[in-house]
Amino acid sequence: MPSTVGHALAGVAAAWAVDAVPGRRAWRAAPPHASWFRKAGGGLTLLCAAIAAAPDLDLLFHLHRTYSHSIGAVLLAALLAAAIAASRHRPAIRIAAMCALAYATHLFLDWLSVDRLPPYGLQALWPFTSRWFISGWDLFRQTERRRFLSRESIEVNMLAIAQETAILLPIAIVAWLVRVKALAGLSAEVARDDHAAE
Repeated sequence: MPSTVGHALAGVAAAWAVDAVPGRRAWRAAPPHASWFRKAGGGLTLLCAAIAAAPDLDLLFHLHRTYSHSIGAVLLAALLAAAIAASRHRPAIRIAAMCALAYATHLFLDWLSVDRLPPYGLQALWPFTSRWFISGWDLFRQTERRRFLSRESIEVNMLAIAQETAILLPIAIVAWLVRVKALAGLSAEVARDDHAAE
């Protein structure tokens, strides 16, 4: 299964992709003088990176690739994100979509990965079925999580991270460029609002 780095990169790309969707998104645009962090979407983009990597926390409970790697977990993430967004007077549907897509990227990357540990794949359609699914395409390498600090594990994981970056970084860059173009007109509006508040 992919590394945390690959999952986080996919989560960032998902956040930027949702920013390109038309609708209420002026709050995601940053004025020209803003920091790079704010221009990249700030804390919500960072949160999407964390959400995309979070399903692997199930390793701590020896439940890897079960409930947390399912459509049920994606829906739960969407509902939780929508509730928090609504309580903060933010666009609940957009934030729910952003967080759900970030979470779903984890499932998609794992589904496209090498898996040498039975049962193979993930319970992607839980709670509707407990069947295990894997594509067999082996696009991403399996990372080594046992003996994590051994030389062999470090080499395997660094090679996996390099491959994931080679595949996912261009996707993230395209999502960034589309996002920048989509939000370009909105940043002038945000800049006017910032000056009016001063």
